[in-house]
Amino acid sequence: MSDLVSIFVEDHIADVRLNRPDKYNALSFDMMDAIADAIGKLAKEPGVRVVVLSGEGKGFCAGLDLENFAAFQSGEKKLPDLRERYESRITNLYQHIAYGWKELPMPVIAAIHGGALGGGFQIAMGADIRFCTPDAKLSAMEMKWGLIPDMSLTQTLRDLVSIDVAKELVFTAKVVRGEEAARLKLVTHVCEKPYDEAMVLAKEIASKNPDAVRAAKKLLNGAWHGDSARGFMMESEIMMTVMGTPNQVEAISANFSGQPPTFKDPV
Repeated sequence: MSDLVSIFVEDHIADVRLNRPDKYNALSFDMMDAIADAIGKLAKEPGVRVVVLSGEGKGFCAGLDLENFAAFQSGEKKLPDLRERYESRITNLYQHIAYGWKELPMPVIAAIHGGALGGGFQIAMGADIRFCTPDAKLSAMEMKWGLIPDMSLTQTLRDLVSIDVAKELVFTAKVVRGEEAARLKLVTHVCEKPYDEAMVLAKEIASKNPDAVRAAKKLLNGAWHGDSARGFMMESEIMMTVMGTPNQVEAISANFSGQPPTFKDPV
């Protein structure tokens, strides 16, 4: 695992940090590979029940490293074929490092401070829940560089805002602060210490039946945009995978006994 992304697991919570503080965690080629590697590692960790994603230093993520543009212009790097899928997924690499957080089986909570700009904004939108500071700066900034958002924003922003709001954000590359971001539903909570608050919520989620939490994320992600019949069937199918399992029985026992539950890691 590259030191550009650090992962520390304690009490079933993965503390994941973008770790390039001297560059505001900007997305260099190596940084993007490191994020993809981190997502792959977390996907295989049955003991992780919640992920808290944050950035070291003065900001969450400043977006694409401008040195990438220079590498393209100089010919050092070839412009990628964005139609190529990453490891047979539905996404390319650039989409994967944002959408991959949504695809993880466990909940992901983003703790945002400073800037979440461009690609950094799209990574934050891939989380299930977002905390940010009042003075945080969020922006789909690609239009500033004559580009469009292409790191999965069409598939994440639609869950949060109406299409007219999304269009205004994309067309103008406007920067919104924490309170406005909350009003627009881009973030879930605004607070002075988003990392601390994210950890409090992560501990609460981690105390629940991990099988049921993973099942709930799968259900909500899968049924949210589907038709009612498919949603009802997904509820039934996924419930059958949870009901009567050892962890579900343990949740019942803990409620009756008043003792903290002891859950086993998902297999």
